[in-house]
Amino acid sequence: MKDAKQLMRHHYLKYASYVILDRAIPNAIDGLKPVQRRILHTLWKMNDGKLHKVVNVAGQTMAFHPHGDAPITEAMINMANKEYLLDRQGNFGNILTGDPAAAGRYIETRLSQLAIATMFNPDLTQTIPSYDGRHQEPVCLPAKLPILLMQGAEGIAVGMSTYILPHNFVELLEAEIAILKNESFLILPDFPTGGFMDATGYNKGLGKVKLRVKFDITDPKTVVIREICYGSTTESLIRSIDEAAKKGKIKIDAIHDYTSDKVEIEIKLPRGHYSQDLIDALYLYTECEVTLTPQMVSIKDDLPWECTVDDILHLNVSKLQEYLQMELEIENGRLLEKIFERNLERIFIENRLYKPIEFIAEYDLIHASVEKGLTPFYPQLSREPTYDDREKLLNIPIRRISRFNIDKNETEITALQQELSKVQKHLQNIKKFTINYLQALITKYGKDYPRQTVIQSIGEVNWRAIETRNVKVGFDPATGFVGTNVATGSSFECTNFDKILLIYKDGSYKVINMPEKQYVDQKDNKIVYVGAADKKSVISVVYKDPVKRLCYAKRFVIEKFILDKLYRYLEQNMELQFISTQPDPSLELIFVPKAKQKTAKASFPFSSLLVKGVSAKGIKMSPREIKKIMVLQG
Repeated sequence: MKDAKQLMRHHYLKYASYVILDRAIPNAIDGLKPVQRRILHTLWKMNDGKLHKVVNVAGQTMAFHPHGDAPITEAMINMANKEYLLDRQGNFGNILTGDPAAAGRYIETRLSQLAIATMFNPDLTQTIPSYDGRHQEPVCLPAKLPILLMQGAEGIAVGMSTYILPHNFVELLEAEIAILKNESFLILPDFPTGGFMDATGYNKGLGKVKLRVKFDITDPKTVVIREICYGSTTESLIRSIDEAAKKGKIKIDAIHDYTSDKVEIEIKLPRGHYSQDLIDALYLYTECEVTLTPQMVSIKDDLPWECTVDDILHLNVSKLQEYLQMELEIENGRLLEKIFERNLERIFIENRLYKPIEFIAEYDLIHASVEKGLTPFYPQLSREPTYDDREKLLNIPIRRISRFNIDKNETEITALQQELSKVQKHLQNIKKFTINYLQALITKYGKDYPRQTVIQSIGEVNWRAIETRNVKVGFDPATGFVGTNVATGSSFECTNFDKILLIYKDGSYKVINMPEKQYVDQKDNKIVYVGAADKKSVISVVYKDPVKRLCYAKRFVIEKFILDKLYRYLEQNMELQFISTQPDPSLELIFVPKAKQKTAKASFPFSSLLVKGVSAKGIKMSPREIKKIMVLQG
C-alpha cells in the first residue's frame, strides 16, 4: 500500500507539473502557452505571405502538439480574435454574441505583419526536440512585445489558475519607454468589447476592476446598449436582463438584439416606467455591470511566478534590450565579415594572385600559393584568411575576375563601413536604440489599436434605495398569523428590508424575518406588540414586582439580536402592566387607598426617563403601592 501511495504521489506531481508548465499557464517572456507557441512556429515555417486553411495549419501543428486538432483549432481562433498576431479570413466567430467560428476547412489565417516583425528570429531562438523527436520546436519565442499583457491570458491548471486582463498596445509600449527613461507610468486594462471601466482598485493587477456597458437613451421609453462588458456576450447579457425581469427586479416591455459587428440591444419600457430610472437597476441586477478580479500567474524559469503588471513590463523591457543587443551584435559580425570578404576579393584580383596557380597541379600547393601571396596583405585585413576563405577565392568564376570593378568594390565597402558604424553606435547606446525601436512600432502600428474602454470613476449603486419599498404587515391575534398576506386584525407599514419584532407578555421577545404568512403560537404566552425591528424605535414599558408589589418603568431600544432567538426585556416573574412605542406616553397612577392618605393619584411622564439598553432595570415609579394605571397619552 505504501509503494502504491508513493507511486500515485509521484505520478500526480508529474501530471500537475505538466499541466502547469506545458498546458494552461503562459510563459512570462513571450506571453504564450505551448499550443500558441507551436501554432506560431508552424505558421512561421509555412509563411509565404498567403493565407492558409486553419485545418491545414492545425494538422501541421500536430507534429509539435500531441493533443489533437480540436484544441489547436480553438487556440488558433482565440488568438486570431485578439487581432494582434494572426490575420484572418472567414467566420472566426463573434466575441460580442458568442457565436462559434465556422469549421476549420472554411476559414484561413496567416501571421500578421506585427507578428513577423516582432516575434521571430531563428538566431535567437533556442529549440528542443518535439514530443516524438522528429522535429525541433522553440523553447520560447524572442518576442519583442509584452504579448502576455497585450492579449491577456486565462487558464486553469492543477492547484492554480491564471487570469490576466488585456491591455492597450500603445500604452504598453509607452510604459516600456517610460521604464527605459526611468519615468513613472500607470498601465490599466483595455478590453476589445469597450464599455466603461473603473480601475481605481486595479493595483497593478493585484486588485480588481469594475466594468459597465455603454448606454444610449434614445427616448424616455427606450434604452440601447452599444458596448458590453468583457467576458459577457449579448446572449448572456439578454439572459440576465430577462431573469431580472422575471424576478420583478426590473420592468421591461420588450428586448430586441440587433447586434452584428457592433452591439445594439434595444430595451423598451412599459407604461409608467422611464429609461433614466432603469439604469441603476440594470447595473445592479444584470451583466450591465461586472467586476473582474485578475490572477497574475505566469511561468518564469520553469516555475510558477506570481507577479504584477509592472513586474512583467520590467521583465519584457529587459528581454527586449537583450534581444536587440544580440541582433546588433550578429549584424555587426555579419558586416565585418562582408567587409573582410570584399577586401580579400579585391586583394586577390587586383594583385593577380591567381596567376601563379595556373600551372600548379596539386590542390594543396594551390592553397599554399594563395596563402603565400596573401601574407603581405594581412595588415589590410581584419583577420587572417582561413582555408574556407581561400576556397571561396578559388571558386570565383573567371567571368567575375575579368569584369571586376575596383571602384564599385570600394563603393560597396564604404557603404558597408557606414552601416557598420551605425550598428556600433547603436551598440554603444542600446537604451536609446531600444526607445527608438519602440517609438517606431507605435508610429507604424499604433493607429490600428486605439483604446476601446473608457476609464472613469464608477460609483456604488445604492441597492437598498433601488429595491426598498413599503409593505403592509398584518397580525391577527385571534388566529395567530402574522405576515404580508394577513388581511385581518391590525396592521402596520414598514420596508421590505425590515425584520419583525414580537414582544410577549411574559417579558420575552424575539425577531423574525418578514414572512408572507406565519403562525405564531400564543397558547401559553400572549403577544402584546408586533412591529418593525428597526433598531431605533423607543419602547416604553411598566412592569410590577408581585413580591414587593411595586411598579417600575423603563425605556429601551432593541439594537442587537439574532433571528428567532428568544430574549428577555423583563426579569423573570415580573408582570407587564403597560407597553407603548409612542414618543412620550404619559400615565396616571392610582394608589391603593390607605388611612390618612392625602393623595390618591399622581401623573407619570415617560419623557423624564433616559433611554437605555433592553437589559437595563427600570426605575421605581412610586414608593407607594399602585392599584391601577391609567393612560393619559400614548
